[in-house]
Amino acid sequence: MANTPALKRGGDPAPEPRAQAAGATVQPLGWDDVDAAEEARNPAPKALTREQAQALRAQDPPVSPWRVVGVQAGVGVVAALSIALVTGKQEWAWSLLYGAATVVVPGALMARGMTSRLSSVSPGASAVSFMLWEAVKIVVSVAMLVLAPKLVQPLSWPALLVGLVLCMKVYLLALLWRPAAKKQSTT
Repeated sequence: MANTPALKRGGDPAPEPRAQAAGATVQPLGWDDVDAAEEARNPAPKALTREQAQALRAQDPPVSPWRVVGVQAGVGVVAALSIALVTGKQEWAWSLLYGAATVVVPGALMARGMTSRLSSVSPGASAVSFMLWEAVKIVVSVAMLVLAPKLVQPLSWPALLVGLVLCMKVYLLALLWRPAAKKQSTT
């Protein structure tokens, strides 16, 4: 097996490299060779012009965080009203609404922080701002859940969790509700 030549796709033996045929040792690739090969496979991205960037944004417009927060609030209110009308139990409706608020209020705080001028100064500032506001969002959410039994009397934990989960799932639906792409005017 060791002496059989390697076969190409067509069934013919593959030619042996000269270094191996002559009995010489094969030198491993150096880091410079690997970097050059990687650059050849994955060329560096080119900077876009202002017009190209605007055209790209028009093709795939971003989802506003305020739109997501607004839809979350709407889903929470509709679900709370629906449960009140169907069951007639106001404590379930208030619990569900508080569960929705546990998602909406921290989400609004984060949206406010992420859309401020300070968070868009530089990429580094944006990353730090995101981490900071995400931490604020988590702390406020946990604090609201801890305070729920004191603020909502009588509290229905299942209804609260339904409101919480419904509003959290709006993030998934936001990907489907992306704004339509704007048509470029040719003037």
